[in-house]
Amino acid sequence: MLLLSAVMAGMGWAEGMAQESFKPAWSNVPGCEYPQVSEGMSVRVRLKAPEATKVEVAGGDGFCKEPLALTKDTEGYWSGVVTQVTPGFHYYWFLVDGVQVNDPSSVTYWGYGHPTSGVYAPTPGEDFYACKQVPHGQVREHWYFSEVTGKWRRAYVYTPAGYDTDTQTKYPILYLLHGAGENERGWSLQGRMNFILDNLIAEGKAVPMIVVMDNGQAVAKGDSTQPDMSREGLTKRTETLEQVYLKDILPTFESYYRVKPGRENRAIAGLSMGGFQTFQIGLNHTELFSYYGAFSAALIGGVMDNPSTAFNGAFADAAKFNREVKLFWFGVGSEEKMFVDMVTDARKKLSDLGIRTSYYQSENTYHEWHTWSRCLHEFAPLLFK
Repeated sequence: MLLLSAVMAGMGWAEGMAQESFKPAWSNVPGCEYPQVSEGMSVRVRLKAPEATKVEVAGGDGFCKEPLALTKDTEGYWSGVVTQVTPGFHYYWFLVDGVQVNDPSSVTYWGYGHPTSGVYAPTPGEDFYACKQVPHGQVREHWYFSEVTGKWRRAYVYTPAGYDTDTQTKYPILYLLHGAGENERGWSLQGRMNFILDNLIAEGKAVPMIVVMDNGQAVAKGDSTQPDMSREGLTKRTETLEQVYLKDILPTFESYYRVKPGRENRAIAGLSMGGFQTFQIGLNHTELFSYYGAFSAALIGGVMDNPSTAFNGAFADAAKFNREVKLFWFGVGSEEKMFVDMVTDARKKLSDLGIRTSYYQSENTYHEWHTWSRCLHEFAPLLFK
């Protein structure tokens, strides 16, 4: 996570907070009163640590610019309010005498490479990711053995409402990749992709589809290299993941589930690291995919320095690319400036070659999950039509 929102922590916060109505977050552990969120986009936190001498709260993009000192009461509870939180899901944690700890009152999610507390700050008037009274699909946990890595791997698979009752219908398929420090659970838990698709399908805005969310980390069988976040490490793992997709993932899931055949029924998309992997896997194999989505894509390693020769020459023949690729879509948050610049540069270079692209900008969001949930909400209705 790279950019963080501002936090208001002045001496007069208590008077202002008294005017806001706070409610327990729906991401809390059942029965826990804190953290609490307000319609004014503030989050009130509390932790009992009677022996601590200093407690702070901190978090990821859109939650807290820097650690906020909490105030201790006579019962040993430390509390405070983070204001101007951006909408949607946020990672956060406490610093207890300098030691990072999760909030025992909040559900933990896989973020930053380990279990991390999370909280949802709902946006007034925005409910595209809410669980509604519509037909719901299922998110299934699917284990399979990878010949490329020599290990068992886990994917989460979304099947649309009616998949189990109408056993004749076949569906197009979207391969959806997560970001660095997260895993295959991210899109369904943090990103709420199943509710987003349930709602879009129920509204007639999206075609019913199967979505495969696999783990974005892959180390080849016999390779003892430890995964790292360097440019070289990410590139190497993505090259291995490309082979996992070709030899394990596509054959496994497109034979097990009722999937329509052909590249015109296959899409690939991802966020941040997953956006880079979307380019690496998808553009190296345009014979397999017709729809591409890059959400805050990490365009690292100079892959777009000379797009006319990148990805096995995928962009070399613009007319052919535009004819075969139905959608080449970029999405980004307005406040993740570095990614906005990367996407702007990439789209200009592609436009100069005659490549058609589409673009969406999520306003007032950073390099965080609400950007990517909004991206999916805008991207999915364009698929398979």
